[in-house]
Amino acid sequence: MDHSKLSPKKSMYLIEIFLPLADNSGSRFAPACFDKVRKTLTEKFGGLTAFTRAPAEGTETRGGHQRSDELIVFEVMTEPLDEAWWTDYRKVLDADFRQDRILIRASSTTLL
Repeated sequence: MDHSKLSPKKSMYLIEIFLPLADNSGSRFAPACFDKVRKTLTEKFGGLTAFTRAPAEGTETRGGHQRSDELIVFEVMTEPLDEAWWTDYRKVLDADFRQDRILIRASSTTLL
């Protein structure tokens, strides 16, 4: 194999967005809510991965009460990390999904 044609390793950020399937009263969000997120992220980052078939489960204990959510996870890869954009976008998602705070996390990753 000619290793001279291989791309060098590249550092990027993996961004994960955890979106609830229902609001705090149990009302399910319309598919259009998720389509809007998919469109925004695809236009900005050129693509995404969505884990939608088997929802993740999240559990939180706050004030002595336990609450669980079914979640969909969207992922995008980006370089560089625009923290201001993500902070603003999280506020949009907080409002759209009627949440105190949508979980968005960034992890440094290396493409091999």
